[in-house]
Amino acid sequence: MSDDFNMSMRKFLKQVGVTSQQAIEDAMREAGDTAGKTFEAKVVLTVDGLDLEHVVTGKIKGA
Repeated sequence: MSDDFNMSMRKFLKQVGVTSQQAIEDAMREAGDTAGKTFEAKVVLTVDGLDLEHVVTGKIKGA
């Protein structure tokens, strides 16, 4: 793949990671006492113009 593709991909994934972490942290703070709780998480990635739907699931432990 080209350098332009790699750079745009890295920039997009960094933005996804940073903004997602901020959103999760904000939601945890707003939820109050999350200690000892585990939350199911799911991300669905789609790309317009491509036949792509990528799903990632996981667990996030409360603080």
